[in-house]
Amino acid sequence: MKFLSILLAFAGLAAASASAAEVVVYSARNEQLIKPLFDAYTKETGVKVTFITDKEGALLQRLKAEGQNTPADMLITVDAGNLWEAAREGLLKPVKSKMLAANVPAHLRDPGDRWFGLSVRARTIFYNTQKVKPADLSTYEDLGSAKWKGRLCLRTSKKVYNQSLVAMMIAEHGEAKTEQVVKSWVANLATDPFPDDTKMLEAVAAGQCDVGIANTYYFGRLMEKKPGLPLAVFWPNQKGSGVHVNVSGAGLTKYAKHEKDALALLEWLSSPKAQNLFADVNLEYPVNPAVKSDPTVAAWGTFKQNVVNVSKAGELQAAAVRLMDRAGYK
Repeated sequence: MKFLSILLAFAGLAAASASAAEVVVYSARNEQLIKPLFDAYTKETGVKVTFITDKEGALLQRLKAEGQNTPADMLITVDAGNLWEAAREGLLKPVKSKMLAANVPAHLRDPGDRWFGLSVRARTIFYNTQKVKPADLSTYEDLGSAKWKGRLCLRTSKKVYNQSLVAMMIAEHGEAKTEQVVKSWVANLATDPFPDDTKMLEAVAAGQCDVGIANTYYFGRLMEKKPGLPLAVFWPNQKGSGVHVNVSGAGLTKYAKHEKDALALLEWLSSPKAQNLFADVNLEYPVNPAVKSDPTVAAWGTFKQNVVNVSKAGELQAAAVRLMDRAGYK
C-alpha cells in the first residue's frame, strides 16, 4: 500500500507538472490582437501562455539586458525589419520544423529559420475613386511620373513600413534606380508626409491628393468606420515583380526555458486553425497559403506578391534610411 501511495503521489506530481506547462511571450502586438489566440491555445492544449506587450524597441532592449536570465520563450513583433534585427542581435535561436516549413512560404521566413511570418501585410496603392481610374495606375515606380505631379500623398519616411518598402526596392532595383524613384515621389507630393497611414488615406479621400501608399489593414479599419469614402485599393506591379509584402511574425528566444512548448505554440500559430484568428483580427492576410482570407479582406481582390525574401527589409534598412534622407523624403 505504501509503495502504491508513493506511485500515486508521483503520478499526481507529474500530472500537476504537465498541467503547469507554460510559454512566456514578449509581444509588440497589442493585447487585443493576441489574447484571443492565446486563450484559444490554452483551451485546446492546457498550456498557459503568459505575455508582456510593449514597443518592439523596448522588447529587444529588454531581451538584451536580461540575457540568459530572460523569462521569455518567444518574441512576436511586426515587420520583417524588426525580426531581422532581433536575429542579428543574437536574440533568437534557429529551429527546425517540418510544419513551419510547410505552412510558411520561404520568402516570408528567415533563411536561417530564426523567425517565421505569421500574417502578411500588403503595402499597396490607394486612390480617390472620384478622381482616378484604375487604368491610370500601374506600378509603385510610376507614381513618380509627371502625371502625378502634386497628386501624391505619403506617410513619413520615419516609419519602418516605408523603410522596409524602400529596402525591398533596393533589393530589386539597386540603390541608384531606387533613389531616382524616391526623388520622383518627393517631387510629386501634394503636401508634407503624414504621421500615419490613416491620416494619409483620409487626405486621399478628401481630395487633398489623389493617390497614396498604405498598408491594406489601415484601409480596412477606415472603411469599417466610414464606408462611404471614395477610396479603393490598386494592386501595382502585377506584370512585374508584384506587390510589396511584409509580415508580422515570431521566433523562439535564444535562452527559451520552455523551448519544446514554445515551438509547439509557434507551429500552432501557423496552422489553419490559428491562422484566421491571427490574421482576421487585424484585417491582414494569412501567411499559410492553404487558409482563406477574411471576407472583408478577400473582397479587395487577389494579387501577386513580390517574392524577394522579406529579410531584405532588415538587411537593407540602414541603406534605405540613408537613401530617403538623400532624396529629401522626410
